[in-house]
Amino acid sequence: QERLVESGGGLVQAGGSLRLSCKMTGRDITTYSMGWFRQAPGKEREFVAAINRWDYRTDYVDSVKGRFTIARDNAKNMAYLQMNNLKPEDTAVYYCNLGNDISSLPQYKTLEAWGRGTLVTVSS
Repeated sequence: QERLVESGGGLVQAGGSLRLSCKMTGRDITTYSMGWFRQAPGKEREFVAAINRWDYRTDYVDSVKGRFTIARDNAKNMAYLQMNNLKPEDTAVYYCNLGNDISSLPQYKTLEAWGRGTLVTVSS
């Protein structure tokens, strides 16, 4: 059964760091791009970051550039999001998903059902 499981969220003060993890089961992620998304209370889900299949090229939404880093470990079938210098506006439920290529993820052309996500709360 294909499933995405996100973890690593929590409560952190502004300026702090968290590392999110995403585990894919039931599908080999090697040939897919991986992405992170977030949904803040009362807002629509937004694209955050993506990493490409072969060359590990990355893409970020402007608001997180220089603070967040996406990574992947194909051997473990996992993706990660290192978040530094967190701000209260980063508070959201964070989700991961797959895409056929890196350009598809900012367009929300994802391939899997959404997982439950992991909640990140940044206090001021």
